[in-house]
Amino acid sequence: MSPSFVNPVKKILFFFIAMLVASPIAAAQDKKTTKKAWKKAQSIIDNVKYPTFQNKTYNIIDFGAVADGIFNNTLSINNAIKACSKDGGGKVVVSSGKYLTGSINLENNVNLHLEEGAEILFSTNPNDYPIVHTSFEGTELMNYSPLIYTYQKNNVAITGKGTLNGQANDENWWSWCGSSSYGWKTGMPKQQKAIENLMNMAENGKAVNERVFGENHYLRPNFVEFFECTNVLIKDIKVINAPFWILHPIKSTNVIVDGVSINSHGPNNDGCDPEYSKNVIIKNCTFNTGDDCIAIKAGRDADGRRVGIKSENILVQNCTMFDGHGGVTIGSEISAGVSNVYVENCIMNSPNLDVAIRLKTNSKRGGLIENFYVRNIEIGLVKEAVLKVDMFYNVHGNQKGNFIPRIENIYLENIKVKNGGKYSILARGYAESPIKNITFKKVTIDKVGTPFSIENVSNLNFIDTYINGELIKNPNH
Repeated sequence: MSPSFVNPVKKILFFFIAMLVASPIAAAQDKKTTKKAWKKAQSIIDNVKYPTFQNKTYNIIDFGAVADGIFNNTLSINNAIKACSKDGGGKVVVSSGKYLTGSINLENNVNLHLEEGAEILFSTNPNDYPIVHTSFEGTELMNYSPLIYTYQKNNVAITGKGTLNGQANDENWWSWCGSSSYGWKTGMPKQQKAIENLMNMAENGKAVNERVFGENHYLRPNFVEFFECTNVLIKDIKVINAPFWILHPIKSTNVIVDGVSINSHGPNNDGCDPEYSKNVIIKNCTFNTGDDCIAIKAGRDADGRRVGIKSENILVQNCTMFDGHGGVTIGSEISAGVSNVYVENCIMNSPNLDVAIRLKTNSKRGGLIENFYVRNIEIGLVKEAVLKVDMFYNVHGNQKGNFIPRIENIYLENIKVKNGGKYSILARGYAESPIKNITFKKVTIDKVGTPFSIENVSNLNFIDTYINGELIKNPNH
């Protein structure tokens, strides 16, 4: 963290007194506001339905698949999926055993079902992933296919007690990130030049179908991507060893991620990244990741503004977060905006979890983040902060522009924290665009280094909140 982000004690106290304003009217409206918010969350549950499938099964063995971990089953698996969809849909079954494959493409009305003991081993040969319309860190392009790719389909699912194994490690995909921590050494290929080229293409308005990457560009593919899909289910599977982002519904509507276990510690290994997506439920999942456990996205910089579809109506329930940069994060790719995010009944606990609730953006991203409601969370240990809100994310890495972001309405209620790390709240806004309306209600933080490091925060409100054993009161109380 840069020294400029952490304010000295006097500056903290100045902002604590000068910027923390909570009127009696705001307190009176508190109950009404939260009731309305959680009613909205309930409407997401009521409106997002599980997809249903015909009672037909198509076992990949019948299409020539071999469970020896050596035979390439790409054609067998995809042929079973095509036959299932052509017949009106049903369940494509992957029986117990190890199946090597390249990219898998789901079709309409197909449930790819991995039985207990089934493990799909994805090839680490980039040539097994054709060039498709996809996305890399919030910017659309033509690049290697995601390992499981579903494009413009309806009523699709991946279910079962089996495992998706991307087989990524320091010897293949991960080293492309250019970090010695993941196997990269001087003289080896890396992604940085390609990322710079991609960003320039997007800034200059180059058409997506002309942003062609793939071979010799070293941009890693997403693991599971649903692109412009409706009625999506990912249920009960285990996912390990991902090349890049793990679950990525983009421009998709009505998505359920239920009971999924993710364990992958590679670079940029976000657990679940809903992007430009609406009506998303993530529940009963376990995240142990190399990056953010859940990160809600809405496009990066010029490309996000071009697409202009905000992510909204996203509900996270009953999840457990271990390692990660953030437990539930919004950003940093949020140029099209994020609205109405609800998180409840989760457990977050790891010495390698940096922040529990994290919002990150900057003046190249811009965008509006609004209406982020969190309740009934148990936090054992985090490294840096319980809540971190940063409008200056990575500004020293050429991430400074003319699109001043806005962040409004963050509400944490009934949060119990044993060790909050360095800060309970770490927040930095712009003078011309302060972070507006942060409420802590019935928050108990047993131990934390420094209660607050805040700058340009308007209306920080405490209700029945205890930090380091002391009741925190607003100045006008």
